[in-house]
Amino acid sequence: MAQHDYINKKPASRKNNKQTPAKKPFPIILVVIAILLVSGFVYGLWFIKSNADPKLVEKQANPVPPVKVVVPRTPEFIEEIRNHEIQVEVKKLEQKGPYVMQCGSFRTHEQAESLKAKIAFAGLISEIKEASGTNGKWYKVRLGPYKTKRHAESDKNKLKRVRIVGCGIWGWT
Repeated sequence: MAQHDYINKKPASRKNNKQTPAKKPFPIILVVIAILLVSGFVYGLWFIKSNADPKLVEKQANPVPPVKVVVPRTPEFIEEIRNHEIQVEVKKLEQKGPYVMQCGSFRTHEQAESLKAKIAFAGLISEIKEASGTNGKWYKVRLGPYKTKRHAESDKNKLKRVRIVGCGIWGWT
């Protein structure tokens, strides 16, 4: 396809040879409106300046600094707070046992290896457990054991950041 030079192309001759209408002069009404707006603005400024309250102008020009109020402190109250003893009961939560996190259960070993590799790229170590059931063999991708559920949740959040979702945390038996 040939390239066309539309920028340097000269206009084609007109077939009708109609003359273009002459440009209309700038409307005088716009000039009159502009002059009225400017004069109205100038009048408004003059009106504000001439009718200003002299007391208010002086008050804004020389503001009075705020007065500081000093509240006396009672030493008895401070001493009572210092001598007050606080007794708090601290309950130790019992751990329910070690936890394991399962991120997938697959029919083929290749699928399980693929998920294990994604988890390894997230910086975590996982294992593949082979389980036999009534429905055949399953390959489960698991992480753990974790001493606390908080550690398991921390690793689960790391996996969510790399878009591995659907991991469940279970009590390890």
